[in-house]
Amino acid sequence: MRISRRAQGIAPFYALEFGKHAAALEAAGHPVVKLSIGEPDFGAPPAVLSALRDVTDGRPLPYTAPLGVPALREAIAGFYRTQHGVTVDPARVVVTAGASAALVLAAAALVDPGDEVLIADPSYPCNRQIVESFGAQVTLVPTGAESRFQLNAASVRASWSERTRGVMVATPSNPTGTSVPADELGALCGLARERGAWRLVDEIYLNLSDHDEQGRPPRSALSRDPDAVVVNSFSKYFGMTGWRLGWCVVPEDLVPVLERLTQNYFLCASTPAQYAALACFTPESLAVCEERRVEFGRRRALVLDGLARIGLPVPVPPDGAFYVYFDVGATGLTSWEFCERALREAHVALTPGRDFGTRSAPTHVRLSYAASTDELREGMRRLGAFVGGLGA
Repeated sequence: MRISRRAQGIAPFYALEFGKHAAALEAAGHPVVKLSIGEPDFGAPPAVLSALRDVTDGRPLPYTAPLGVPALREAIAGFYRTQHGVTVDPARVVVTAGASAALVLAAAALVDPGDEVLIADPSYPCNRQIVESFGAQVTLVPTGAESRFQLNAASVRASWSERTRGVMVATPSNPTGTSVPADELGALCGLARERGAWRLVDEIYLNLSDHDEQGRPPRSALSRDPDAVVVNSFSKYFGMTGWRLGWCVVPEDLVPVLERLTQNYFLCASTPAQYAALACFTPESLAVCEERRVEFGRRRALVLDGLARIGLPVPVPPDGAFYVYFDVGATGLTSWEFCERALREAHVALTPGRDFGTRSAPTHVRLSYAASTDELREGMRRLGAFVGGLGA
């Protein structure tokens, strides 16, 4: 069988590869602390689970409209208004089979072979893999602690070429958990807009960001750039990873384009998941999700304190998501070696920087603090013993 060059060239998602190794160790009877996967341990809010039970009572569950259930599109638009102070026409909301499907649809709509797309190094690997699958050349723009491991207007300007057609930004970022400051994001998007390029902002972790001193949540990129393509998901803030439900907000002229693409690629997102997700936007569910966001902040403090005690520096503390990107250079091991040995010897699953780029990949490791507090404490204990053993 002849395998396409596209499929042959795609790299593994190493976080999932380490997850497979962790599962094999568990099957062999070794308890593993899994800090490699960005999957909240809470699950969906209770009202959403109840709504799913109600909708799966035996009634027919036919395809929905390709763009999603109208009531859900309206609820998502209302969420932007109440949470982020942005008015979004529900007609611009496209409900998708997870944020990954939203990224596929956006890439299919915006990317032609030979286009250049600028993405930060480090960044979520699937974003660049999806764009490259449609024939684009991804330029990984080097970033460091000085820019919070994020793109900014200066780095975008320095990396721009005559073939640049788009810029992808994730704020907060996976793997670093750091955000682009609002003014900087506005300047970055403004630069790309002036040069006729599209802007795609991945806001999957936006609602897990820290609030400001007045207790206000961060604004969406749409408040700075109404014509940006913004991607979000029910997976992280609402704890619905396995439900495979997401959305994007797109400019008006892209709506019929994404409708045609959805008709041909996916038909529609899951019908029961869409109807159950309406319960995400009730005051009861939003209160539950806010309690969980605060709990993630406590877990982050536990991990940052634990890593500091072990002697593993975090160059930029995160302000959102549930990831810490720490430096293992002083251990004498590469990030890959560190993760392999931590899993084999301490039974702690982490993700090496190789997943996320090239510049900081040899020295940095991602830790997900989406696990329970007990798991995190045990993980810190095991990592401390492991690193102490390296010194011996």
